[in-house]
Amino acid sequence: MFNVGDLIIYGNYGVFRVESIGIPDISYINKDKNYYTLSAVHYNNTIYTPVDTDVFMRHIITFEEAQDLIREIPFIEADILENNNIRLLSEHYESSLQTHECSDLIQLIKTVYAKRKIVTGQGKVLGQTDEKFNRIAEDLLHSELSIVLGIKKDEVNQYIEEALNKI
Repeated sequence: MFNVGDLIIYGNYGVFRVESIGIPDISYINKDKNYYTLSAVHYNNTIYTPVDTDVFMRHIITFEEAQDLIREIPFIEADILENNNIRLLSEHYESSLQTHECSDLIQLIKTVYAKRKIVTGQGKVLGQTDEKFNRIAEDLLHSELSIVLGIKKDEVNQYIEEALNKI
């Protein structure tokens, strides 16, 4: 169970703050259950979700875990699926998102980066499925890291590059 004030990952929706726990005064909810009132950190959205929801939730990583993760980036390998079936590709990427692990998000981003490099070298354009999942993975990763590192989302790439250059 989470506490009021905790910063959490809520599904694949990003970082949320637990604003309250209890029964909100909303007509359409089950009054026999306690709910988390969650507010999105990076955009204007409030979610009311039962405490016993099936939606994945976890605390955001710590500063130390973020530093360890950044040091591991060079060792995380791309995982290019050698298949052009869009359904299989989507399932492959979706499985990376469903782990809710930052390292898997990095692997997905590195996979799309490597694939972009290959197709660009062939004079082609990266597919929409690759672009879509790359955007989702970057948004989820950058949302979490920006909070943990105390920087803006659009500064995360630069922070990572500078940290890796120091290694």
